[in-house]
Amino acid sequence: MEIQDLGQDMGEQKQKIGVIGLGSMGFGVAQSALRAGHTVYGFDINPKQVEAFQAVGGAKGSMAEVAGDLDAVVTIVLNAAQTESVLFGSDGIAGKLRKGAAILSSATVAPDFAREMEKRCAELGVYYLDAPVSGGTVRAASGELSVMSSGSEAAYTALAPTLDAIASNVFKLGDSAGAGSAMKAVNQLLVGVHIAACAEAMTFGISQGIDPELMIDVISKSAGTSWALEHRGPKMATADYSPSSMINIWPKDLGIVQDISRGAQFATPIASAALQVYLTAQGMGLGFEDDTAITKVYEAQSNITLPQPKTKSSSS
Repeated sequence: MEIQDLGQDMGEQKQKIGVIGLGSMGFGVAQSALRAGHTVYGFDINPKQVEAFQAVGGAKGSMAEVAGDLDAVVTIVLNAAQTESVLFGSDGIAGKLRKGAAILSSATVAPDFAREMEKRCAELGVYYLDAPVSGGTVRAASGELSVMSSGSEAAYTALAPTLDAIASNVFKLGDSAGAGSAMKAVNQLLVGVHIAACAEAMTFGISQGIDPELMIDVISKSAGTSWALEHRGPKMATADYSPSSMINIWPKDLGIVQDISRGAQFATPIASAALQVYLTAQGMGLGFEDDTAITKVYEAQSNITLPQPKTKSSSS
């Protein structure tokens, strides 16, 4: 594995970039590319998101109008089905791109799916980079994502200016699609398990009468700390369930882990246990809430009472 050196000259080239998927991550990616001086078109099924991006400087034009002029496309949608739809569906962009254009595909998908997308794009003369991302909405907006990528040298060259604009770390994991998605599955196994473990630890502490904000203060300075505790724990402690990463994401991502592990005949019992907690949360109707709301599963199964959302005191 190596961290890709994008090269100063290549990274400074200005491109015409299409970003498909203007959710919390995609909007930040599009803004980062725009801030770097690229011409950026944003596309989303929600026209209000497109209008919001255009209001901050995004270029105007429909996909049909601009696709043939694009140098790069970033797809940052939810899953494999959406990725295939935006690339090869009835209005898919892949067939509209010029030969030599490149697609940076960022959804969490199975490695076999990524390899299939690379093959189909190659048949059209379009480069494909298997490039799931990590870092959350804040780093997406600041252009500091970590990209777990794999693909041809030509794909990296074609996408170098885009990658330079949106990422601080580009991990090059192989010369063809699949390895990037495999690495993302490893990352999601850890993050999904850690968030579930954080929720279990927080609610266990509440059951013992420990103030949840005190728990965050103590554990964040102790051996039990983790990214999940430091980034999700404070939201759990203050009952802040405003969605930044939905519960619905984790049955999908941990489901991919399960599919890969079955194919490899490799047991993942801890990931399986975490998956059941997220599925329970979905069954409780919590799927569209922030993943910190997984604490409600433990509340429902015990005699604890979770913290209540803090209300702002009215001004005089």
